Amino acid sequence: MSVEPRVNDQIRSREVRLVGPEGEQVGIVPLERALQLAADVDLDLVEVAPMARPPVCKLMDFGKFKYESALKAREARRNQQQTVIKEMKLRPKIDPHDYATKKGHVMRFLKAGDKVKVTIMFRGREQSRPELGYRLLRRLEEEIAELGYVEAAPKQDGRNMIMVLAPHRATKAAALAASGKDGGREDEADVAGDVAAEPAGTVGE
Repeated sequence: MSVEPRVNDQIRSREVRLVGPEGEQVGIVPLERALQLAADVDLDLVEVAPMARPPVCKLMDFGKFKYESALKAREARRNQQQTVIKEMKLRPKIDPHDYATKKGHVMRFLKAGDKVKVTIMFRGREQSRPELGYRLLRRLEEEIAELGYVEAAPKQDGRNMIMVLAPHRATKAAALAASGKDGGREDEADVAGDVAAEPAGTVGE
């Protein structure tokens, strides 16, 4: 839970260590003097280190500071939510056309900056041929190598074999840049709004 700093008349200390608007050290001054200096330059006196003795206060435009802080927090939330794990399910003896279609989905997810969990589903006697699934995953790894890499190597999980692909740093950066262009106006319009997390998607068999 974030607590806003004390500003101007909310500050309780009798004296403060004052920092100027450009970060310059003014020194320890009485609170009344600090408030007068803030009024003289049409800025706010903001308590930035309340636990210090005396507390450290800075001259700044508090409204502008809050706006810029909200923008940074929103961008941080946006970046945190860029990595979404999608899931793609394949059969070890998948039809070539189906394989091409699902590989296209995997490439699209990686281009969007998302991770992809690829699941090979074995049924019946296929469970005795795990090498079929392993070869299919290695083939997929090689064919998407320009966009991503294997973050979690193939491993058996019951009747399934699972591998996790992640986008290369450059791929994810391109996706973030594209997202930033699309969302720029939204950020300016409502910096205080919440960004809804996109749920992980699953593409069926």
